[in-house]
Amino acid sequence: MQDDDRLNETVEEPETAPEAGAAGEQGEASAAAPESPEELRKALEEARAKADEYWERILRLQADLENLRRRATRDVENAHKYGLDKFIGELLPVKDSLELGVAAAEAEHDTDKIREGVELTLKMFRDVLAKHGVTEVDPLGEKFDPSLHQAMSMVENAEVEPNTVLTVVQKGYLLNGRLIRPAMVMVSKAPES
Repeated sequence: MQDDDRLNETVEEPETAPEAGAAGEQGEASAAAPESPEELRKALEEARAKADEYWERILRLQADLENLRRRATRDVENAHKYGLDKFIGELLPVKDSLELGVAAAEAEHDTDKIREGVELTLKMFRDVLAKHGVTEVDPLGEKFDPSLHQAMSMVENAEVEPNTVLTVVQKGYLLNGRLIRPAMVMVSKAPES
């Protein structure tokens, strides 16, 4: 008898479960659906108001993005046009000094004064370059480095180690550690005999 009761319980449980689920679904559907045309109209107006609000936000964001793009383009153009402003401003006194030196050379024939003026102008020029991160590559007597030097020729020389820079034809330059122009050099090599 107890086994029959258990059988009935297990059979009855599945029958009641779908009814409860169906009743629950109907209750949810009736709660979500508006009951009158007035409620439908109100829900539609609310949905339209939200859609209009979102549309306004999208338009404002589009305008902001367009303004940002224009501003960035203008900033890049100005950086290209006027990026050297400060550097040029500091080079102008060097040019002025050179012009004064040329005028002095025409008026005076004292080569010592002219030489002194040119040396001062060269010092001004070096200072401006150094201030902006430009350094010289002057490798006289150093080991040849192909990443900084360009060999013009090889010269036999028994007095120094092979691959030593004997002559600097033209100095090289670095800008903040990056090579702008390699130093043109003549390099030693071991004598053949």
